[in-house]
Amino acid sequence: MASFVDRAHVKMKAGDGGNGSVSFHREKYVLNGGPDGGDGGKGGDIILVADSNMHTLLDFRFRTKHFAKDGQPGAQGNCTGKSGDSLIVRVPVGTVVRDKESGDIVADMATPDKRRVLLHGGRGGWGNAHFASPTRQAPNFAKPGVKAEIKELTLELRTIADVGLVGFPNVGKSTLLSVVTRARPKIADYPFTTLTPNLGMASVKGVNFVMADIPGLIENASQGAGLGFNFLRHVERTRLLIHVVDVSGIEDRDPVEDFRIINQELKRYGDLDQRPTVLAANKMDLPGAEENLEKLREAAGDMPVFPISAATRAGIDALLDAVAEKLSTLPPVHTFEETEVDETPLAREYAITVDEGVYVLEGSSIDSLIASVNFDDYESLNWFQRTMRKSGIIDGLRDKGCREGDTVRMGDMEFDFVE
Repeated sequence: MASFVDRAHVKMKAGDGGNGSVSFHREKYVLNGGPDGGDGGKGGDIILVADSNMHTLLDFRFRTKHFAKDGQPGAQGNCTGKSGDSLIVRVPVGTVVRDKESGDIVADMATPDKRRVLLHGGRGGWGNAHFASPTRQAPNFAKPGVKAEIKELTLELRTIADVGLVGFPNVGKSTLLSVVTRARPKIADYPFTTLTPNLGMASVKGVNFVMADIPGLIENASQGAGLGFNFLRHVERTRLLIHVVDVSGIEDRDPVEDFRIINQELKRYGDLDQRPTVLAANKMDLPGAEENLEKLREAAGDMPVFPISAATRAGIDALLDAVAEKLSTLPPVHTFEETEVDETPLAREYAITVDEGVYVLEGSSIDSLIASVNFDDYESLNWFQRTMRKSGIIDGLRDKGCREGDTVRMGDMEFDFVE
């Protein structure tokens, strides 16, 4: 069985756009054929798909880089380059994708077979045929394709379940899950037997719902103690919680104190104590349970309390009837609002700095502009100067104090500033 991994860090990049082509029509008996350089192809997208057959993010621990194919450059004869193949990345249902830098949720793959175009491939550059005009009949330059940016992302798997079983280790959550569903979790008489969320489907009077056994909650779980910090996120989507308490106190534990501690950890993690909850007082078949039950009822206040024995199935039907009735009044499983990945700064931003009297222009848009210019061609230089003015770069240099004759550096090239 594959190891359970519910968090992974990855790098993803859509494909770069292909460069436009510089070409002129050449044909026998045709003198001075016009420009026929084709456009570059579009880069491939990164597409996420929620796959019901995946249950762990283990694959992303071994493969952390996911890059789509680049678009091909244009060719002569006005031939557009082939677009890059999109990359389909399959993730388990319930995976939440965050931008590592901003922390924004950019995708919530909460439903089976959901598709989400996460990153868009770069546009292909224009070939020189686009730059032909009555006054510029032989443009000797083209535009490069738009470069895509590498994005660092965090994948978090959050279990999709209607009902979550919470409580201290060894209180009988796994036994309860195995009794009310067909799930077969590992069950043993020692703490942390359950190391992964176990899911099972329950059916009560025609009402079907998914139940999850959430492992690892102990005191200070919300601060990382035990397994709790890793698995509390699996509680977030549940519509209803069943708080399971060992009411017998057979392991020298106080059921009331256990109830208080788990509620405190749920609150610390993000007000999960406000989630609709029923209390299952388990192990009623053991000595001391009846005495402790009254104390637990008093501590629970208005919370419904159901005395049960998962081992003998006593009280299970009443618990499940109450759960099914409550679920019919609750909203659907919680999903997160998605934020579009910001892909604009790469194409538009640039910076002007001053280095020992030299005005330095830096940024991906500057690199793209330089790559578009044929500095040995007079018309290409004129286009370059017009673009500098239209884009506001010339005004930006003036605002920084650049004056006639000052040196401007762009990439590996230096120019004299001319008003």
